[in-house]
Amino acid sequence: MDRIKARRIGVNMTGADTAAKDWNVLQYLQFEDERSRPSRDLLAQVRLRSARRVVDLGCGPGNSTELLVERFPEAKVMGVDASKEMLRWARERLPECVFLEANLVDWTPPEDTDLLFANAVLQWVPEHQSVMRRMLGGLAEGGVLAVQMPDNTREPSHRLMMEVAARRPWAETRALAGMARAELPDAESYYDQLKPLCRQVEIWHTVYEHVMDGPETIVEWFKGSSLRPFLAALDAAAGDQFLRAYGAEIARTYPRRVDGKTLLRFPRLFVVATR
Repeated sequence: MDRIKARRIGVNMTGADTAAKDWNVLQYLQFEDERSRPSRDLLAQVRLRSARRVVDLGCGPGNSTELLVERFPEAKVMGVDASKEMLRWARERLPECVFLEANLVDWTPPEDTDLLFANAVLQWVPEHQSVMRRMLGGLAEGGVLAVQMPDNTREPSHRLMMEVAARRPWAETRALAGMARAELPDAESYYDQLKPLCRQVEIWHTVYEHVMDGPETIVEWFKGSSLRPFLAALDAAAGDQFLRAYGAEIARTYPRRVDGKTLLRFPRLFVVATR
């Protein structure tokens, strides 16, 4: 809890224990610094000198929105998310900004938008390449779509989720089938999809080596993201059992380093498309 900024204490903490289908904000924010680093790296490659309106797609609790406010103080900054709980925290954090509840599958940005910023959200959106094309096509000349997505489905952290889910008793839980996030298309696919709509597309991968306190901290990280669908499909007792089995595999796969810490390898895909 000490890692959560003091200005958020004004939020009613009892509201953080939301239904399993919504995001647990406190769980997510345990690693705010690490989760915000890709936002900073993505924003550093946006070459806009000024902007009329900036939209943070999948704004979450407002950590990336705050970076956009600092970068473009003259702009109208808006956050969009499908999670009521995330939006509640974002509004508390940045009361001067507008935050909307919407599904990105069919949401359309205002016409005066100069930057669409999507950090670690579109990987959850069905047919997200079509969504990217639609949103990019709505930007005026010079507008920018900046996207970052985790590209870690082939990492042990994610493979082990499915391996554990395939064991008994979880193999008999049909609700766990297909819970793993789909792999991202390759970089060439994004280029071919977006380049006809804009004058420049930049694509790159960055592999982060996050320093975790130990293997158990890796489990805590993914409890706030990729483990959510698995745990939402199980009752409390089965979920705890699943986490213990997953944690044991993580401990075997991610050994402690010389100082007792553990390195979490985390590849991410970045795309900056300029109209």
